[in-house]
Amino acid sequence: MVTSRWTAAPAQAAASRRRGAVLERAILEAALDQLGTVGWKGLTMEGVAAGAQTGKAAVYRRWPSKEDLVADALQAGLPRLEEAPDLGSVREDLLELCRRAREAMFSRPGFALRAVIHECDPVQAERFHGVIFEGVVEPAIGLIREIVTRGIERAEVRSDAANSYVFDAIPAMMMYRSKVYASEWSDRDIEEMIDRLMVPLLRSTVG
Repeated sequence: MVTSRWTAAPAQAAASRRRGAVLERAILEAALDQLGTVGWKGLTMEGVAAGAQTGKAAVYRRWPSKEDLVADALQAGLPRLEEAPDLGSVREDLLELCRRAREAMFSRPGFALRAVIHECDPVQAERFHGVIFEGVVEPAIGLIREIVTRGIERAEVRSDAANSYVFDAIPAMMMYRSKVYASEWSDRDIEEMIDRLMVPLLRSTVG
C-alpha cells in the first residue's frame, strides 16, 4: 500500500502542474470520453476531473456547470464538414456528403453529440441549440446548397430547387431518425434517402 501511494504521487503532481490550454484540452477530451461511455445523464464534473487527472476545482473554475463544459467540448471536438464533394453528379455528391456526415456522427465527438441529443430534456437542449446548429446543421446546409446550385448550373437540377425546404431535407431526416428512432444510417439507408427523396425532389423538368 505504501509503495502504491508513493508511485501514484508523481503522476498526480505532474497532472496538477498542467496549466492553460493544455489542461483545458485534457478536460474537454475527458468530457467527450464521459459522454461516449456514460452518456449525458451519467456525466459528472467529478468524473471528468478524474478522467483528466486533475482536481474538480480546476474544472469548476473554468466551467460553472456541466452544460457549459459539454457545450465547449462539443464545439471544440466536432468534425468539420468543410468541402462539398464534386464527383460529377448531384446524386453522387449528395451520397458522399451523407457518408461523411455519418462518419462524423460515429466519431467520438459524434457519439457525444448523440448522447446529448438523445438524453437532454427540452430545457437542457436549448443550451446546445447554437452548438448543434452552428457546428453541424448550418455547415451541412451550406454544402447542400453548393451541390444543388452546381446541379442547377449543369441543368441537372430544376431551377427552383434552391430553397430552404430542399436544403433542410437531408439534415432534418438524419437528425430526426437519429433522435426519434436512434437509427443507424447504413449505406442502403443513405442511398434510399437520396434516390427516393432527394433525386425526385431535385430532378430537372428538362427531358
